[in-house]
Amino acid sequence: MTMSDRWRSLLEKICIPTGALLAALVIFGLFCGLAGANPLGVYYSIYRAAFGSWSSFQNTLIQASPLMLSALCTALPARLGLVIIGNEGALVLGGLAAVAGGLTLGGWGLPTPGVQLGMALAGMAAGGIWIAIVGALRHYRAVNETISSLLMNYIAIALLNHMVNGPMKDPSSLNKPSSYPLPEMHMLGNLPGSRVHYGLVLGLIACGLAYFLIQRTTFGFAARTAGGNVRAARVAGLPVGKLTLAICFLGGACAGLAGMVEVAAVHGRANESLNANYGYGGVLVAFIARHNPIAASLVALLLGGILASGGILQRSHGLPDATVMVFQGIVFLSVLYSDSLYGRLPIFKERPPKVRPLPPVATATPV
Repeated sequence: MTMSDRWRSLLEKICIPTGALLAALVIFGLFCGLAGANPLGVYYSIYRAAFGSWSSFQNTLIQASPLMLSALCTALPARLGLVIIGNEGALVLGGLAAVAGGLTLGGWGLPTPGVQLGMALAGMAAGGIWIAIVGALRHYRAVNETISSLLMNYIAIALLNHMVNGPMKDPSSLNKPSSYPLPEMHMLGNLPGSRVHYGLVLGLIACGLAYFLIQRTTFGFAARTAGGNVRAARVAGLPVGKLTLAICFLGGACAGLAGMVEVAAVHGRANESLNANYGYGGVLVAFIARHNPIAASLVALLLGGILASGGILQRSHGLPDATVMVFQGIVFLSVLYSDSLYGRLPIFKERPPKVRPLPPVATATPV
């Protein structure tokens, strides 16, 4: 591949998602206009609520941290050609397991760092095993991973509701059934001088490690090879089954860690608030970022700002709080459609080399 072809490929990867986002902005503006709101005023309100001040930007960062982690649940298996959308279920079970682990280890009298580490490991193990089941069904039974992971979301949410309404229910939580609360000393703190918790640091570290794992290690090379051509990977002797289970476990572990962050830094206990659609938002982040972990951290900031603006849209423009979910859906559809444009736009196609015509062959003139 020549240098010009590389630049053309890079421009394609930048221009097509950007165009999809611009198209989504236009469609959402039409939606706001039909709802009786000024589209330009709505966009300004979103910007002001997301990035207009340090206080609002902190809200964006708080929303972005679980999105970064849950996006990896889709981005990592995508390297194997798997389309997994079970992020919400892994996040919910990760939060539930983290609360159970925190209450158990805290009862044993372990110090705070040990309890927090145990909560993180419990959440990652629960989320990882949950998505690894999806990978096992896909590899050993040829069950479609998209459908199975979506259905397992509902199972996970049902398990959460059962546990917080039954074995783990705190009797004092009357109006909103919840688990017993985590002690304040075992909660994740905030970064110095801000309201942003340390979950943001965990999200950035996880995205960096995921990028290094996929792009700079033999394990990542094997995963990308298997994702490009499974038959060729088997012929080359790569353990496709083990790769599938490992990648799915790592992706689910990241979503489970997001659940641990939510209960240990935001809610303090497990309840239905864990089902806050961060998992589904992570799917959107992964697709917009083209399954690149570094790009996912940046896209999570953008989507986190949109989520943080729901309240101001309701107060300033009379739009429902769920308007931001409409915006997410429009963006998701635009991005999915834009995937069909890769390799088809003439401006980004490789131009064939110019062939100079051969000079005419001289023929002898008859005498």
